[in-house]
Amino acid sequence: MSIIEQIEKPTLLLDAEKARRNIHRMAEKANKLQVRFRPHFKTHQSAEIGEWFRPEGVTAITVSSVDMAYYFARSGWQDITIAFPVNLRQVGAIRELAAQIHLELLVESAETVSFLQENLAVPVDVWVKIDSGAGRTGLAWNEFEAMSGLARQINKSSKLHLRGILTHAGHTYQAKTPDQVRRLFSQSVGRMLQARYNLQASGVGMVEISVGDTPGCSLSDNFGGVSEIRPGNFVFYDAEQNAVGSCAAKDIAVALACPVVAKHPERGEAVVYGGAIHLSKDWMVEDGRMIHGKIALPQGDGWGEPLGGAYVDRLSQEHGLVHLEKEDLDKLRIGDLICVLPVHACLTVQVMGEYLTLEGKKVRTMNK
Repeated sequence: MSIIEQIEKPTLLLDAEKARRNIHRMAEKANKLQVRFRPHFKTHQSAEIGEWFRPEGVTAITVSSVDMAYYFARSGWQDITIAFPVNLRQVGAIRELAAQIHLELLVESAETVSFLQENLAVPVDVWVKIDSGAGRTGLAWNEFEAMSGLARQINKSSKLHLRGILTHAGHTYQAKTPDQVRRLFSQSVGRMLQARYNLQASGVGMVEISVGDTPGCSLSDNFGGVSEIRPGNFVFYDAEQNAVGSCAAKDIAVALACPVVAKHPERGEAVVYGGAIHLSKDWMVEDGRMIHGKIALPQGDGWGEPLGGAYVDRLSQEHGLVHLEKEDLDKLRIGDLICVLPVHACLTVQVMGEYLTLEGKKVRTMNK
């Protein structure tokens, strides 16, 4: 019996061959362009998948939480950046981690720097978080006085070592074309170079630049002046990355297999067992519509290319309402499976907690 035939309920399929190929491609690019490759593990969240990075020479990783840092430290990773502003309430756990591994933290305020100086037992490396255009958090790239003041405060600390400035150009996800991604990424890098120039001109010493976003790192061939890249989503990619041009559909390494439970031809829709608790409610805009995933059909032990005109239109807790062209809907039977290419693979992984490889092996994440 094939893997597809064994599936009874929403199941996150993983094409390990595609994922390994994605890892190799990004590692090869970093090596060619002579930047340090510190991949973000928040996408796959799996100790087993983490091991797929080691043959590519990866020894340092990025995570998004203290809990995730603990999880991967237990799996043998000894050089970890927590790419999220320090949560002061977890200082006890941070102190324990810092005694076990080489730990790097993000800071953007004088309050946090002072707190760490007072509460850490061993020194850690820190990065100053910079907003290079995404508007999420961090010191604005042109707030040079605030930036240099914070850097000087860090340099006076006996518990903190200033590694450099770090950004995530998350606004590349809003681009519509690969050229727009490249322009936004180039602009972000240019702003970081300017910030570094001003920092060093103010006498704080040499600092590195760390950048990370899958669209920019996938599409740009110029990392001039950048010390390290931290992409994460590239390990699987997803429908959003495909839409922006970061990857081809054939590069998407995960799909949520969902049983069809009802058909409504009068609406051009099928209902699947696979809702918000399986996909999350993340969405993207395609052809003026808000969609929650692209649709492919099972093919062998995997899935085929996305169907034209097919998408997840609406989600509730368990239900997914899928729009299909008439020809495809007519062929579909209740009890069949369809495969949803998630809009945002990171969130689907988070809610599902485990994968089923196309070879039939279960792979767990830190959440299962």
